[in-house]
Amino acid sequence: MARIRIFLVLVLALTAGGAFAFGTYRYIQQGPERGESIATKPVIVAALNLQLGAELRPEDLRIVEWPASAVPASAFGSADQVVGRGLIQGVVENEPILPSKLAPKGAGAGLPPVIPAGMRALSVRVNDVVGVAGYVLPGTRVDVVATVNPTQQQPDVTSKVVLTNVLVLAAGTKIERDTEEGKPLSVSVVTLLVDPLEAERLTLASTEGKIQLALRNPLDTTAPATPGIKPAALMASAVTNAAPRQRAVQRPAQVVAAAPAAPLPTVEIIRGDKRAQEVVR
Repeated sequence: MARIRIFLVLVLALTAGGAFAFGTYRYIQQGPERGESIATKPVIVAALNLQLGAELRPEDLRIVEWPASAVPASAFGSADQVVGRGLIQGVVENEPILPSKLAPKGAGAGLPPVIPAGMRALSVRVNDVVGVAGYVLPGTRVDVVATVNPTQQQPDVTSKVVLTNVLVLAAGTKIERDTEEGKPLSVSVVTLLVDPLEAERLTLASTEGKIQLALRNPLDTTAPATPGIKPAALMASAVTNAAPRQRAVQRPAQVVAAAPAAPLPTVEIIRGDKRAQEVVR
């Protein structure tokens, strides 16, 4: 009897184990099939953050396998196609190198490839005041105010906005802002992007007088016409603006001395041997 029980338990155990193994096998067979490998293409990307004007070197680049269906248009597949060309836009690490971000072959690197066709880069000398305390940085926009004395007579000194909404290409030797946004940069020279006519005006203003840069909001594209101002007009406007703010001068009241009162009439009264003066009111 004991042997029969042992035999039954063994049969049940084998049956349960076989059923579990069969179920596991079926589960594995019916599981999701492995996806097919995705087709890729080599794409040249930046190996590190690269600034505007940088000349691409082999160590600045690396090749990554990009999904063939999502390769950016005109992306390069070989480093030989881009090495030695200058950047006209900054790129960040792992960003694909595209033709729109590169200067033409043979154009070199640095500032020249950044200058659009038909435009000129003109540098002017500045200090902390002219350069708006160091906040005239690459990429900002400014107005140029010139102060000139055409007749060498003091009344003829004139200040006038001669250029508006001018792009700053470089501050000193930097053609890209520092990574810390808004950080002032002390420089002695600022390079502006102008057309040939504006270049003539800017050169004349800086040689015949003094110039001042007025920093603009980059979203402000207005160019209001100004008549310029001379010392006489400046002082006249100052007097006009100050007149409403002047307060009336209060003078101390004059004290007028009162005239002496006229003496009241008196009556002399005699009582026996006594006399008395009585005032009649």
